[in-house]
Amino acid sequence: MMSELVELSNHDGVGVITVENPPVNALSSMVLNLLERCLLAGEKDPAIQALVLIGGGRTFIAGADINEFLEVLAGRRALADLHPFLARMEDCSKPIVAAIHGSALGGGLELAMAAHYRVATSDAQVGQPETRLGIIPGAGGTQRLPRLVGVVKAAEMCALGSPLKASAAFELGILDEIITGDLLAGAIAFAKKKARQGAQHPKTRERNDKLGSAESNASALAALRGEVRKSRKNLNAPLAAVDAVEAAALLPFDEGCRNERKIFDQCLFSLEARALIHAFFAERAVTKIPGLQKAAPVASVQQAAIVGAGTMGAGIAMCFANAGIPVRLTDQDPSALERGMKNIRQNYDNSVKRGRISAEVSEHRQGLIRPQPDHDGFENADIIVEAVFENLALKKQIFAAFDAVAKAGCVLASNTSTLSIDEIALAVSRPARVVGLHFFSPANVMRLVEVVRGQATGSDVIASSMALAKRLGKVGVLVGNCFGFVGNRMMFPYMREAQFLVEEGATPEQVDAVLTDFGMAMGIFAVDDMAGIDVAWRVRQEFRHLEQPGVRKPLVADQLYAMNRLGQKTGKGWYRYGEDRKPVPDPEVHSLIEETARKAGIPRRRISNEEIIERTIFAMINEGVRILDEGYALRAGDIDTIYLNGYGFPNYRGGPMWYADTVGLRTISTRIKEYQRAHGKLWEPAALLERLIAEGRTLSSWDEQKQ
Repeated sequence: MMSELVELSNHDGVGVITVENPPVNALSSMVLNLLERCLLAGEKDPAIQALVLIGGGRTFIAGADINEFLEVLAGRRALADLHPFLARMEDCSKPIVAAIHGSALGGGLELAMAAHYRVATSDAQVGQPETRLGIIPGAGGTQRLPRLVGVVKAAEMCALGSPLKASAAFELGILDEIITGDLLAGAIAFAKKKARQGAQHPKTRERNDKLGSAESNASALAALRGEVRKSRKNLNAPLAAVDAVEAAALLPFDEGCRNERKIFDQCLFSLEARALIHAFFAERAVTKIPGLQKAAPVASVQQAAIVGAGTMGAGIAMCFANAGIPVRLTDQDPSALERGMKNIRQNYDNSVKRGRISAEVSEHRQGLIRPQPDHDGFENADIIVEAVFENLALKKQIFAAFDAVAKAGCVLASNTSTLSIDEIALAVSRPARVVGLHFFSPANVMRLVEVVRGQATGSDVIASSMALAKRLGKVGVLVGNCFGFVGNRMMFPYMREAQFLVEEGATPEQVDAVLTDFGMAMGIFAVDDMAGIDVAWRVRQEFRHLEQPGVRKPLVADQLYAMNRLGQKTGKGWYRYGEDRKPVPDPEVHSLIEETARKAGIPRRRISNEEIIERTIFAMINEGVRILDEGYALRAGDIDTIYLNGYGFPNYRGGPMWYADTVGLRTISTRIKEYQRAHGKLWEPAALLERLIAEGRTLSSWDEQKQ
């Protein structure tokens, strides 16, 4: 029995049901219907004694088809109920074996748990990551999983969403056997053995021995809820998942499933789920670049070279080494090169201590990084990345130097965070090879890379840069070449308003507390101290010519630089820092701010938390809308992806552009105009914002029109 998606075939008395729904065998409604047909056919066929369920391609079933959630949210389809089908699987008179390779996640694991047995390859993984989309397992996952691993472990898996390796899943009881050698052959042999035994095959829903009691689970679940509130701050779905799993020990299975479904429905229609589902699709959309042909040639990066061994250069070197790419690292300052290699060694040593990689892997990766004082071997590099500090003249000098030695097809990349790629390209004889690769600090950790397209950048260089970002495990987002590109251009008004607010009466710690309560990973003043006040100062020097006479500008940051209060690196910045590098409010800074405001004639007053959010976040949004209108970002969703992956914007708010839609563009415009009346030209509303309001549209609809 065959279809395009699901096939049932007889392998010497074992019916093998193969799901072939690329790329990840997602459980769509169509796949489920076909699975049910194949299951019934296999059960009725007297020539079949057992069934094996397996995924075609590179994975088992990696989860539900999330596109169908969008259909449900849009009211175009009803939410499917998988519980009856999974119960029929468990009630099958013939043994069903789920054979897992790759990943069995979300609905994939829920399907596997309804089989009588589960086997897997040693490198497979299983998990219930639904809370990462703002929902909980909705097909019995919160009820079957605790029957296999216990309530507390199941609650942890469902709340935190982290997958388990096959070895751990076997030890916990999710898997019955780890197959060495060919998975299908091993699964068929396992199924035949179970069929020969002829005993009643276990139904997960009837296994109650690991559930415990409400009393025995209570303290551990209370501790887990405390951990969830800290590590998943402001998120509702993880706590809802704990509640649903806890019910497995309190309610009969069928009632527990009804409770699960009720909680699932509540989560799915929440703003949290809508935002996280939006973020999921926005991240996948960044690879769709209008005008860039799929057949655009992509350079194969076998060797890399980096100029500049500071924090960014060293981190970028690790990115290449982590991807198995040999990299040469040079710096004109021998002591900087030595410090860079010391930092690289320390980072790898810390990863080994935390159990993230083995000592052997660490040694191998460090061996791929070759420190050197010159450009020797740069002629063999497929990509050269410049990663020195933000000075245009210096960057142009460096590009001219490696333009003279780089081979014809080499990609010439700058890690600049603000400077013009077009200006840098003037320093080389082949501007089509020049691109911006704006990594984020720490580069070996942060997922985002802004791929900056200059006027002359070739399509093959763009395609190669996007492919390289993916190979490095990053999210590459194509942006246009303007001051600060997308992320930093939006960050400047955000920082500006924060500094104006402290001049007008707030304190750095008040602003930062409000922003972190809003969900930002860090407050803006803590970010400034971490990045280095000197870094922002250098950027300001490069762009002093853009300042307009009579337009207000922040006054305190330049004074902190002059006082050598450079942030964490000097132990003093907007805050004071001890050995633990935790920010401590500093009365000296408070006095400096108050004195600066007095001299500038800025009246000080009480600043509300609401005003702090509006002036920082709305200023950021307004600039983002302007960037969209000017074409420096392809989509509002691209901006959201940048801010979620590079700037610590809370994912449950979907990114600044998605958040703007949830607040309402008219509401934001009204407040922007009020701030314009109070504070002047810097608050001029973006033209696109006004057009969308006049047309009754949203930023999301702007993206839909672009598709």
